[in-house]
Amino acid sequence: MQEDYNKTLNLPKTDFSMRAGLPAKEPVMLAQWLADDLYQQIVKSNEGKPLYVLHDGPPYANGKIHMGTAMNKVLKDIIVRYKNMAGFCSPYVPGYDTHGLPIELKALEAAGDNKANVTQLELREACRDFALKHVDIMSDEFQRLGVVGDFKNPYLTLAPEFEATQVRIFGEMAKKGYIYKGQKAVYWCPTDKTALAEAEIEYSDDECDSIYVGFPVVKDNGALARAGIPMEKTRFVIWTTTTWTLPANLAICLGPDFDYVFVKVGDTYYVMAEALVESTMKACGISEYEVQDTVLKGREFELMETKHPFLDRNSLLIVGDHVTLDSGTGCVHTAPGHGVEDFEVCQNHYPQIPVICPVDEAGYLTEEAGPFAGLNVLEDANKVILAHIRESGHLLGVQHMTHQYPHCWRCHKPIIFRATEQWFCSVEAFKEATYHAIDSVNWLPAWGKERITGMVRDRNDWCISRQRTWGVPIPVFYCKKCGKYHITESSINTVAELFAKEGSDAWYRYSADEILHGTETCACGGTEFEKDRDIMDVWFDSGSSHMAVLETRPELCWPCDLYIEGGDQYRGWFQSSLLTSVAVRGVAPYKNVISCGWVVDGQGRAMHKSLGNGIAPEEIIKDYGADIIRLWVASSDYQVDLRISKEILKQLSEAYRKIRNTARFILGNLNGFTPDEDQVEDGCLEDLDRWALASLDRLVAECRAGYDAYDFSKVYHAVHKFCVVDMSNFYLDVIKDRLYINKADNVGRRAAQTAMFRILVSLTKLIAPILAFTSQEIWEAIPAFAGKQKYVACEDIDQPGLWTLSAEEWAKWDEIIAIRDDVRKALEDARAAKEIGASLEAKVTLNCSGEVYAFAKPLEDQLAELCIVSKVCVEQGDEGRRGDFEGLAVAVSRAEGEKCARCWMYTEDVGSHAAHPTLCARCAAIIES
Repeated sequence: MQEDYNKTLNLPKTDFSMRAGLPAKEPVMLAQWLADDLYQQIVKSNEGKPLYVLHDGPPYANGKIHMGTAMNKVLKDIIVRYKNMAGFCSPYVPGYDTHGLPIELKALEAAGDNKANVTQLELREACRDFALKHVDIMSDEFQRLGVVGDFKNPYLTLAPEFEATQVRIFGEMAKKGYIYKGQKAVYWCPTDKTALAEAEIEYSDDECDSIYVGFPVVKDNGALARAGIPMEKTRFVIWTTTTWTLPANLAICLGPDFDYVFVKVGDTYYVMAEALVESTMKACGISEYEVQDTVLKGREFELMETKHPFLDRNSLLIVGDHVTLDSGTGCVHTAPGHGVEDFEVCQNHYPQIPVICPVDEAGYLTEEAGPFAGLNVLEDANKVILAHIRESGHLLGVQHMTHQYPHCWRCHKPIIFRATEQWFCSVEAFKEATYHAIDSVNWLPAWGKERITGMVRDRNDWCISRQRTWGVPIPVFYCKKCGKYHITESSINTVAELFAKEGSDAWYRYSADEILHGTETCACGGTEFEKDRDIMDVWFDSGSSHMAVLETRPELCWPCDLYIEGGDQYRGWFQSSLLTSVAVRGVAPYKNVISCGWVVDGQGRAMHKSLGNGIAPEEIIKDYGADIIRLWVASSDYQVDLRISKEILKQLSEAYRKIRNTARFILGNLNGFTPDEDQVEDGCLEDLDRWALASLDRLVAECRAGYDAYDFSKVYHAVHKFCVVDMSNFYLDVIKDRLYINKADNVGRRAAQTAMFRILVSLTKLIAPILAFTSQEIWEAIPAFAGKQKYVACEDIDQPGLWTLSAEEWAKWDEIIAIRDDVRKALEDARAAKEIGASLEAKVTLNCSGEVYAFAKPLEDQLAELCIVSKVCVEQGDEGRRGDFEGLAVAVSRAEGEKCARCWMYTEDVGSHAAHPTLCARCAAIIES
């Protein structure tokens, strides 16, 4: 009909087809955006408006993007695009985390057999080249997703000015007494040979032998004699799942208020917590035993001594509040060199209990382990030591089990606890201020506040040093005369200024004397220094970005409005940023924090190469285009795990097509419509047009509320419903008669075009933050009008309240639509019974009760148009199909008269005009005019 109609009116042919083919069209559009510097155009168009700053959490620059990073960047882009269209100026500076072990290992791998000869500066140069290469790769991939930002000038943690700010943050924290160096048991990766922070630990299942070992009593301080228990036949039973730590055992820790008993097995008395006797005996496979009547509190054993099962030293009995009755024996194997709580409880008995760590940086037992020196603690040490204990008679029992064990987040291999000298940030010193800062932030989801609070509460001091090369050096000097470390305000400023000028490579290029130029003097009077050899934890790098970026980029501001990252960042970037900010500024660096879920497959499983269930963003873009990825992100509840599969993408592509086809239909029917000349006054709009615009107004309000609440699925569902239900299934379907039949300049047709034009302009703005490419394609196809900018991203999304209906008018339309729904169902029944074909072949009789009749009778002619039938008769009665509308029965029959060849309606006046024998009187009059 549209084609025939255009021929009849001799309208100019314009291509508003908006044919699909996103994978081919998007790169062309992107090239134009980059050529026009769209990002700067957006920022410039919003100059002078209130700032809204989303600070980018820097992804690690060591590979191509995956669905997780794609989802994250699209979320940020939706927010930034919306804010720029909603009354704010929202600059976006993307960032990249460019230091750290994974990059260092890649650079060493590239060196091959020559890695032993690579100098530190050569290694750092190779690392920098690797990182910058992947920054370029990831930037291109992010922009292919339609992400706009200052990709020409991103922030990099390896940039000299960034490193300089990081050094100053370290110095400020040291000045306040929050930084110190000390020996503690820390997470240690023997594979990567470096300390790790809590945020760099992940837990995985690990098989092990849990062993129960008896330590013979050699000094009882008279307690056993008083209880009538022979000391020479008494053993304290410890339980451990890390047999390799036994060479470091120096104590056994008991709960001071727990009840302990003596369990006789054969002629030996084993001491254990009374509450754990049954589980211990069962685990050891011992069925014949006798629990003695004597019960002693844990504190009564304090300072007794036991004999180490295979080394020539004693283990002291001590008490500690960390002992629980959840598992084991209540007698905790204590090795201060291999456990945080072990280390801390043994400090109460220093120097009686020293710190022994008989494991080197690569995870091999040292000479301090006696006969087991040279064994790898994660490979053969456990089996060899277990065999020795069994043979020596100290083993009470063993049980094979699977438990959750900490692994390195980089190499995914098991880690160990190892006491070494490290640099720490004393989180305890400013925890209360951190809690106050957390309270000032809006956390979304709300449980995020409790999560971050709990993590800070449970956090030990932050180990910020790493024994590697590729990173920001610990800016500390050591006096050659007294050996103490040296940090002053002037030394920090000297290093920061040097790094700002030459980057942190300068630390490796120059000696301490060349850096300090004789300006520093130690408290002991020494003037010669050495440099620290460690680098900072990469979480300290990224955790410094709020000051290194927000305070140094003039277009940004501190604190920022929003952080949005994955849920793992509560122990990562959210927390490291919070800690550095509170330590230096006393407040949080952000006002709002949003956490996201993980991307999983259609069955909810994590994506792994081994499962073959991964989908790369480039695969989706190749098949569907980037806008489908963006629509997937917007349609999902991103605060929980996001599922993705080919089936999900297919469903989304169908939904996308509905939205696209709505725009396509409107554009096709704006052919020949010049907005600035052809729009009608509001008073010329028909009631249906006003309803459509009021429905648009509701959509605007709903979408803005969704965007403002960062609930993009609400926007997606509202837009989809509007396009399918309000537009395609109702309004656009009904107005086809006006559009196709009336003269081009007919007021009714122009009214419909006016409404459609306004709807499309507003709708295009609403979807622009989500469907970046499609919205621009629509925008370019919309007829030019005064004030229209080249890019829809530079426009302002409409405010609600432009077109409204009263409550009575909404109620009237709700009833009309309900009647129409019943009519459509009745038509379907008649079509199924082959009583009619197209709906225009039908005459519909509405048999109504009193109130319904009074409502429907005045609308009789309008209902025929709304129901797209040739005639509607409203009568009183109850004959016909009853539907959901109470008081209404619908009867369908064939329409009387003949079919008009032009409008396809059945009327009795077809042929009434001699010159047009196949047309109804209405169409004949239009053609004649």
